[in-house]
Amino acid sequence: MISTDRARALQEAGLRWQPASGDAFRIERPGFDSDVFTVSDMTIEPHEFDTGTILGFNGTTEWALDSLALEDALWLPREEQLRTLLGDAFRSLTTAGDGQYSVECEFGGSTAPFVASEIDASEFTAGEPADAYAAAVLALMAHSAASVIDDPGR
Repeated sequence: MISTDRARALQEAGLRWQPASGDAFRIERPGFDSDVFTVSDMTIEPHEFDTGTILGFNGTTEWALDSLALEDALWLPREEQLRTLLGDAFRSLTTAGDGQYSVECEFGGSTAPFVASEIDASEFTAGEPADAYAAAVLALMAHSAASVIDDPGR
């Protein structure tokens, strides 16, 4: 599972979450430091309002929390979700002999959900595959932002 620090870095970099069944998240409030929740059609459902998305808790939790604003939740994306965000920039996931995982990407010419310009092959290593993917997504987002700044006409 992705680390809280990496998930928070993705959120701060501007990655937006549209909750779907099976998504994991944490509540960003005191007292919920180690709790991980999962969006489920029966237990925790996203509800769309004009003012934003609310996560509704449908009475099966053991404490009283009726709803939670999306801004108070930290999405913990899964490996496949992060790989999808990388799009065509993703090249491979490998393991190193030291228990590390490495994600290799090529950002140039990518059809990932972010704009990239120059060819830039990079490798991102972490102790968990999801963290390596997250590092690659962060780099792709930064690369894309730099590309847009370099060419504001995009």
